[in-house]
Amino acid sequence: MQMKQLFLFFVILCLCPFQAFTQNEDKTVALDEVIVNAPKVVSKADGQMIYPTDAQKDASNNGFGLLQKLSLPNLRIDNVAHSVTAIDGRGGVQLRINGIIVGKEEMLALDPKLISKIDFVDNPGVRYGEDVAYVINIITKRDDTGYTLGADVTPTLTSWQGDGTVYGKWNHKKSEFTLSYNFSGHQLKGIKATELAEYTLNNDDIYAIERDDVETLRKARSHDVKLTYNLADSTAYVFQASLSESLNKTPGNYSIKDIIDGTNRYRSTNKESGKSNSPVLDLYFFRQLTPRQSVTANAVGTYIATKSSNYYDEGAPYQYDVNGKTVSALSEMVYENRLNPFTLSAGVNYRYKYTNNDYTGDAFALTELNQNSVYAFSEIKGWLKGLRYSLGLGTSYIHYKQNEHNYDFWTFRPKATLAYGIMNGMQLNYTFEMKDRASRIAMISDATIQTNSMEYIVGNPSLKPSRDTEHTLRLSYNDERWSAFAEGFYRHCNKPNMALYERTADDKFIYTQINQKAINVLHTMAYASYWMTPEKLQINAYGGMMRCFNYGYDYTHCYTSWFCSAGITAYLGKFTLLAYADNGFRFLEGETKAYNGANTILQCSYNYGDWQFSLTWSNPFINSYKSTESEILNRNLYKHMVHYSRDGGNSLSLNISWRLSKGREHQSADKTINLSDTDNGIITR
Repeated sequence: MQMKQLFLFFVILCLCPFQAFTQNEDKTVALDEVIVNAPKVVSKADGQMIYPTDAQKDASNNGFGLLQKLSLPNLRIDNVAHSVTAIDGRGGVQLRINGIIVGKEEMLALDPKLISKIDFVDNPGVRYGEDVAYVINIITKRDDTGYTLGADVTPTLTSWQGDGTVYGKWNHKKSEFTLSYNFSGHQLKGIKATELAEYTLNNDDIYAIERDDVETLRKARSHDVKLTYNLADSTAYVFQASLSESLNKTPGNYSIKDIIDGTNRYRSTNKESGKSNSPVLDLYFFRQLTPRQSVTANAVGTYIATKSSNYYDEGAPYQYDVNGKTVSALSEMVYENRLNPFTLSAGVNYRYKYTNNDYTGDAFALTELNQNSVYAFSEIKGWLKGLRYSLGLGTSYIHYKQNEHNYDFWTFRPKATLAYGIMNGMQLNYTFEMKDRASRIAMISDATIQTNSMEYIVGNPSLKPSRDTEHTLRLSYNDERWSAFAEGFYRHCNKPNMALYERTADDKFIYTQINQKAINVLHTMAYASYWMTPEKLQINAYGGMMRCFNYGYDYTHCYTSWFCSAGITAYLGKFTLLAYADNGFRFLEGETKAYNGANTILQCSYNYGDWQFSLTWSNPFINSYKSTESEILNRNLYKHMVHYSRDGGNSLSLNISWRLSKGREHQSADKTINLSDTDNGIITR
């Protein structure tokens, strides 16, 4: 109820200023010596160019803090967990700084005062990788001070979890050295799950099992260190080398469940532990050949070592260990020529990945995979009599081998975007795209994992990539105080990897994936952001509808969901007040209907010299936060699962950041390629 009241308040605030807008839309507004005479958001063919205000930059302590205040549509920015996720389920979010794909450490070390603009791409071209729905490229000023030292610490005051980063940059002539270290960890006892499963047996009897957590413990800690060397000579060339190491450990998670199995009632224990380490070497080179032509190259080597142990005793003891190793080599080269009246870019990407995951114990299996892929693309972007266009084509060849299973697969990715300016500040965009989507490596392995007394997960080495066709139509408007758009999105997935639940002759239930008929998604949405008082008070609201159609070989499931969010930010000198709320995300894919929990944030920040302090209250007045809920709708297996988190509700977090910069100016790298690999290929329960 609290979230609904807060959202209603935000909607009322968003609707009130319409009369003021119609009276002042062509005027320069002057308030408290602040003059606004240019749009802060400019529409592009593939998204928006956003120019943060001085108030937004001064009130932010890192990259996540600034993005949170921009209230980007479809995205949930969490400055406590230091994450950016898409709430519409279209795909992943890629974060970049000056073209470089970055992680949490770089975002925390980013000085918001150096940001000049943000390229928000919500319609990525063929240049970007698969499953990337949004790209946020933060453009900073090209000068940097001689040295920078800083720290960012975020402890949660109401539970045992926290995150901390320290970093430093040093310049010497044309060289720059950067070193950063991040530690994060948690120990949570307030996570509980309830589950009701109904199994239809071969004799048509329904066998019901209830599984309810009575005690849980979730522990994890991670260490990340990164050393970077950069050599830059104006815009003529850039060489950058970085070496990073990531160590992760889950020392001993467990849950004790009450099991009601027919007339039997007993307690079951689940135990999980594991550790992993991943060194990464990244080499990057940029060369400006002529004033119009440039070439960029990137090479990355990654090694991932994983060890895990799993145990449960529902019905009977079941235990297995995994010793996993993956090695990958990734490389890419891009050529760009700024011709008149368009810009041509073309490139080639090669990836090799070797996976060796050894399952021992009750899940005995050896998964050894070799995968090679070559991806070539070309794209032109230009302007023709008021019409902006982007035309691209990508094609890839994939070779896959696992024991006796192997295939060679060609995929194609054509994409076209047209953008036409109807009037000053108003633009109409249309995008057509076809792309192929490959399965996660874990699901194409030939391993079998038992998850409880009745269910198994089985990999399918015969899975093939599926093909998606997408259409997007958007009408947008931007001026000095307003940013708004309405959009319709339709996706048709042909032969997607969809869930298949099989019942065996001895009444066991197997989950796997196969290429089935189709998945269709219709998505409509609207967004509006308005500066009620320039540089002082900003409000925004977002909402829409999603309709999902899932066509399997022996089932059809459809579902309609509604989503909404709203926010308000007040800049009061050294203080900043922020409130945000959304109702979560609901979807249906295959035979699983799922809900990701709603989110409400109240935040107060204070600047004091080189220090900034932020206090965040997450999901207030909710003692048991519902983080996820899901249903399996198979004709032979119905399952309803809900996860609650006592630590996720009524959570209070403090962020303390400090930054000191001094010295001469140094030109930073403008890296436009960055490759990475974090998939260990292991099936998880």
